[in-house]
Amino acid sequence: MESVWKASAMIRHATPADGAACAEIYRPSVAGGVASLEDVPPAADEMTHRIQAIQRTHPWLVDEHDGELAGYAYASRHHNRSAYRWATDVTVYVAERHKRRGVARGLYEQLFELVRRQGFTVACAGITLPNDASVGLHETLGFQPVGIYRKVAWKLGEWRDVGWWQLELLPMGAERPAEPRGPER
Repeated sequence: MESVWKASAMIRHATPADGAACAEIYRPSVAGGVASLEDVPPAADEMTHRIQAIQRTHPWLVDEHDGELAGYAYASRHHNRSAYRWATDVTVYVAERHKRRGVARGLYEQLFELVRRQGFTVACAGITLPNDASVGLHETLGFQPVGIYRKVAWKLGEWRDVGWWQLELLPMGAERPAEPRGPER
């Protein structure tokens, strides 16, 4: 993947050295928010492990601004059943001070291009509701709502709904598509 420069920013593949910064970006969504449904923020070494595990099959991108990570996005397996192998889940997290600056959009646009080239046909995104900013981002990028899991998660003292959106990445015909390929580096 070519690096994408914008002003003083670069979107690139994550490296193990990005684990600590990604953990810090993610921490507020776990510790005090409901964007993530984890209960305990992962430590830097756990985030490094996640980056390495994801990158075996899917891309994990970071947006670096003047030496600081502004956000990250990655794709992952949608479901373990083999017939789901053409679908991928996607997620994006942005550091608080970089929100509303196009970081999430830029990361997602690059991520979608990479997973298209891998042969994934659909991207799925789960959003803990309510979350107008995330819903707006996904719908602006062409995601369509497909359903809501009602009261499926308990976090911060109450039951949470999770909405699901999907984006067609590649046209789907009646024929079986080619097998998805490994990630480009």
